[in-house]
Amino acid sequence: MPPLCGILLAVKRNGELDLEGFEFNISEETLRAIADMGYEKPTPIQEMTIEPLLGGRDLIGQAQTGTGKTAAFGIPIVERTDASERYVQAVVLCPTRELAVQTAGEIEKLAKYRPGLRALAVYGGQPIERQLRELARGVQVVVGTPGRVMDHMDRGTLDLSRVKICVLDEADEMLDMGFRDDIETILSRTNDQRQTALFSATMPFPIMSLAQRYLKEPEFLKVENKTMTVDAVKQTYFQIRSFHKLELLARLLIRDNITKALVFMNTKLGVEDVVTGLQSRGFQAAGLHGDMRQIERDAIMARFKGGTVDILIATDVAARGLDIDNVEAVFNYDIPMDVEQYVHRVGRTGRAGREGRAYTFTVGRETGRMWEYRKVTKAPILIEQPPSGEDIRRAQEERFMEKALGMAASEELDVSESALKLLENAPAEKVVSALLMLLDENSGRRIHPELDIRVPEPPRPAPRPAFRPAAPAPDARFGGKAEKPFGRAPRDRWAGKDVKTGGDVRQRSPKAPRSRDEGRFGGGRADEKPRRGFYDPRRTAKPQGEAHRLPPLPGGSGKRVPRDKKRRPVGEE
Repeated sequence: MPPLCGILLAVKRNGELDLEGFEFNISEETLRAIADMGYEKPTPIQEMTIEPLLGGRDLIGQAQTGTGKTAAFGIPIVERTDASERYVQAVVLCPTRELAVQTAGEIEKLAKYRPGLRALAVYGGQPIERQLRELARGVQVVVGTPGRVMDHMDRGTLDLSRVKICVLDEADEMLDMGFRDDIETILSRTNDQRQTALFSATMPFPIMSLAQRYLKEPEFLKVENKTMTVDAVKQTYFQIRSFHKLELLARLLIRDNITKALVFMNTKLGVEDVVTGLQSRGFQAAGLHGDMRQIERDAIMARFKGGTVDILIATDVAARGLDIDNVEAVFNYDIPMDVEQYVHRVGRTGRAGREGRAYTFTVGRETGRMWEYRKVTKAPILIEQPPSGEDIRRAQEERFMEKALGMAASEELDVSESALKLLENAPAEKVVSALLMLLDENSGRRIHPELDIRVPEPPRPAPRPAFRPAAPAPDARFGGKAEKPFGRAPRDRWAGKDVKTGGDVRQRSPKAPRSRDEGRFGGGRADEKPRRGFYDPRRTAKPQGEAHRLPPLPGGSGKRVPRDKKRRPVGEE
């Protein structure tokens, strides 16, 4: 099936096209091209947007990555373009060079039976002389990055004054890359009667602000999904320490038998480190980042699409706009910075109805970010324990046995002489065991099976013993019975009659509460020391200014003197 999702199911009966579930007003030439591309049925975004675009209305289309947005605006562009005219009638802006090349190729396929209709991809990194020659010959559709389109406009080689339709594909990514000023300049140089369409996977505030300024009464069409990510993608995340990420990546590639994977990194230096680590373990890996020249990027992408490279490690900027078929799994080696970036990464797999897998590695507190992504996307993102070396060995043996039994059941399999020699010299059980041991040795070169990469659980604190108050000691004053530790506070108890006065004598309990002033203002025992920091009249003189008797001085008379009068030492009078 082609990389973009299907448009229709076309079957030729009696020399005519018999279309199932396709009622748009499209020419027979375009229908034949669609049938040749092998598309099956329209996707939700295509059913919603093709008819308004054919009618000339502005619209905003929101759908997940990989749901067929290119064909949704490609068919109306082909239908509304006049192949007999040699001026630019449609312009499509894309965030990356790879997406521009792919979009131009899809439009060329849709215009297969429209002679004279040509589409040109303009982007940086390619010799500009070739683009100048093609523009001079005349093209109807220009697909390019904002920077190179601006370059041609400044040179005077690209005239957009007669553009009929303008499309912004992956608009959120273009704004994230800082192309807002270029986009506004390009739109301002087109005619006011143009038709404008904006497609994006997410709708942040800058997108809506741009649409409000340049779109005329647009229709907002959104594909309603239960989740923001594709349902066919199984999403899991692992808690891992940073120095065990490479080992975990290698184990998952072997356990799930992944032959085509895309690994996302946050830094260019990280890309080079992971590529070197995987190549040293025997994996066919290559890196892609923004510092590479266009010729190097094209070579790596050709090797990855051709199957020479199995694992592509890339940064988000370098991977934007890539539309690669049959990506079995996506690895978030570094956790995405926000939920929009997570949605774009996961959308690289599980396309065209296929099943896909997405793995995310989290370190420490990054796990909390995954809880946020799960809440926003409403997707079942499950946690999984890193596989051990024994898990990898068991998975390989099961896969090997299943494949061997399937081949043995085939009647076309011929018994080789080497197999007969092995069975002659050793029992069959030992031969099979030896082959499984060789399989384990082969996989042991790619991973370290003895290494335990699971994050140890933090030690749990010992449970505190239940509080049990100690039993009070018996008191002889009360018959050897212990007082109650709880309940009412102890009070002074009646101890009998005073023999002299005949009054009641109260015996003080050692646990009875003391009054506030007791022990501070003379209410306590005479030998009791006052508490520090409180006023004690026993240790304080009378108020200042009042006469009082001073202690006798050595050799003095001890007569009364006013307090406020300065006392002089003996001998100075």
